Amino acid sequence: MAAGMVLVALATVGYVLPPRFDPPPLAAGQTVGPIPAQTAAELRPVSATEPISVQHLSVPLKGGEIVEATIRAPLASGRHPALVFVQGSGTGARSDFNEQAEWLAHAGVITLVYDKRTEGYSFRHRDFGLLADDALRMIRTLRQRADVDPARTGLWGVSEGTWVTPLTADAGRSDVSFMVMVSAPNVSPMRQVAWALNEQLQRLYAPIGVRDLLTRAMGAVGFDFLRYNAAPALTRIKQPVLALYGTADPSIPFVESARNLEAGLKEAGNDQYTIRFLDKADHAMRIRGGPFASNYMPTLVNWVKGLPGTAKPSEHMAGTPAVQRLEASDVPAAPWYARGAVLSLTLGLAVVGYVAAPVAEMLVRLRRGTDRVATGAVVWPPIRRRLRRMAWTGAGLLASVMAFITLLVLFSVNQAGAWPAVLSGWLVIRVLALLMLVQEVTAVSAVVTGLREGWRPTRWQKIAVSSVLGSTGLLLVAAGYYGLFAFPWW
Repeated sequence: MAAGMVLVALATVGYVLPPRFDPPPLAAGQTVGPIPAQTAAELRPVSATEPISVQHLSVPLKGGEIVEATIRAPLASGRHPALVFVQGSGTGARSDFNEQAEWLAHAGVITLVYDKRTEGYSFRHRDFGLLADDALRMIRTLRQRADVDPARTGLWGVSEGTWVTPLTADAGRSDVSFMVMVSAPNVSPMRQVAWALNEQLQRLYAPIGVRDLLTRAMGAVGFDFLRYNAAPALTRIKQPVLALYGTADPSIPFVESARNLEAGLKEAGNDQYTIRFLDKADHAMRIRGGPFASNYMPTLVNWVKGLPGTAKPSEHMAGTPAVQRLEASDVPAAPWYARGAVLSLTLGLAVVGYVAAPVAEMLVRLRRGTDRVATGAVVWPPIRRRLRRMAWTGAGLLASVMAFITLLVLFSVNQAGAWPAVLSGWLVIRVLALLMLVQEVTAVSAVVTGLREGWRPTRWQKIAVSSVLGSTGLLLVAAGYYGLFAFPWW
């Protein structure tokens, strides 16, 4: 009965305290209905047979870091359009773009790829302004070449890189003459990640509690860049823009992103934009991670080489109709008692408590000669066994939750996984949480019964009991907040 009452109380904590995350359907005005197909001129076959030269160079960045870059250029005489590849999230090695950069060079477009900086960019901290300065330095490096057409020198950015390229274009308006935005998530990083996770969980038939666990954890994270607002930079773009979205992109809210881009450019008074939805293309403009979508390269090259004539298309939005079911909703920030610092303190205290218990037990054994009270000799061993099992269960729960979250993030990033793995992991976590709850209640009962029967614990025994019971109590409250006791289980 006591365990049932505690279970109900912890389930209530999971319903009442955490802020709710429940993305609504995409508003009618945000959808992309019937749109015209791309024109024959946009899809005109491109010959990529020009011989090219390859140059490797080192470029100094702000702050003193030096990165390696590679320029590929057609050998044909005259000036050519040129673009700099700006990386998405991750380490961003220049080799990631070798295939596209080489093909474009053979097609008559000079390309520059470079390694992403390591200083000022990490998992926790991302300075988009600093990355924009890097891209601007690369543009200016290109413009020094005699074979580059300065009126057609621009940026190609993908995913996270499209939060960087508008800042670059704004800072270097005289240097950046156009922008290509591939899979641009024109919402905050937090909204983009939450949308992608939610979509992936629905594809894996994950229980609703799994989404609650992840979004509540995201709400507690204190990474400032996750709340970055991309909208102001869009309203300052004056250059021609080509935005490409895949209708099978599982990583960004592509319809909402396209509409937000259109709204920002209109506010900027910029009607030089071309938005195209490519059939079955994924986040990298590939078909299921394989070859590039057939209309990706022709669309890109014909637009770049056709500037300035292609800057103002007959239709701003065209291609294959796209469907986005749910809005990219913001993850509510956690209340003060569930933020990263408090959560870290809670977990730290729990770990310290579990470590203190075996230390206290060792001291009890060393001082056995002072603990020969008859009732203590009978009561303490079973209590000690309970405490030991509780510590292992608590450690197992922590490890399982961390492994489960890592698994889900990997599934989302790689667009992989199977629903049995998700459901099995969720059941393991919830069973461990219930087992920990029962162990806590029965251990408290055993301690109270022992005290009633005359047990007088030593100081070290008190430390062991209070540390393990207290640590488990902290974990139970945290588990309740993150919905591990919520109903129903599915």
